[in-house]
Amino acid sequence: MERVSKMVSEKPVVIFSMTTCCMSHTIISLFSDFGVNPTVYELDEISRGREIEQAISRLGCNPTVPAVFIGGEFVGGANEVMSLHLKRALKPMLKRAGALWV
Repeated sequence: MERVSKMVSEKPVVIFSMTTCCMSHTIISLFSDFGVNPTVYELDEISRGREIEQAISRLGCNPTVPAVFIGGEFVGGANEVMSLHLKRALKPMLKRAGALWV
């Protein structure tokens, strides 16, 4: 868990993903369309990815990918991110985190 905390504290937006997950791809595309450049960790390609996935699971993210952190805080998965977007709450969060300037 400490490793995950360190990873998410270093960048404004961090997404834990898997290369085969279509929902992860969708969420990454959403952020890119906003002009946000998220840091993406593909858990099936990095060392200790399984260990990180288990730590994310303990945070309550089910399924474990995509797992989105904004400003070092756990936001949730695809459902939570899309819900924030539909409520027009996602962009203000990204601005507060310093990931979006417009």
